[in-house]
Amino acid sequence: MQEEIEHKTVNFAISTTKLSARTLLHGMQFLLRQYDKHASQGKQSMKRLVRQNRGVTNVEIQKTGIKDFDKYAKRYHIDYAIQKDLSYTPPHYMIYFKAQDTDALSAAFKEYSAAVLDKTKRPSVLAKLHDLAQTVANLPDKVRHKQEERGL
Repeated sequence: MQEEIEHKTVNFAISTTKLSARTLLHGMQFLLRQYDKHASQGKQSMKRLVRQNRGVTNVEIQKTGIKDFDKYAKRYHIDYAIQKDLSYTPPHYMIYFKAQDTDALSAAFKEYSAAVLDKTKRPSVLAKLHDLAQTVANLPDKVRHKQEERGL
């Protein structure tokens, strides 16, 4: 199992008329830039976050907002890892992030908390629908009486 994790393969194809060392070098540099862009962004393991050697700090959050926070963390390009602290009766969740992302994290939390407050202030759609159904039920019924005119 460990060997499968350590040995990963990448397919690399270059279309060129003349294959030279310079072309191969530029292709490999492009491949490494693309890999670095996607390799360490967003949610990741604690081991991978610590391996970046940029210092790690943490913040405690509730479980209810983890998925919602993920959207804002992606928007601000924050690399983070989530760990569950089981020493408390309701478990606490800790978000670990790079120390250099402190400003971005505070901006993301500010935007996230504003969105949560807006969501609580908005009335429920089901409540609105229920109120409308009650008002429609209270309207007087319209009854049409059809009368035939008989001509002599």
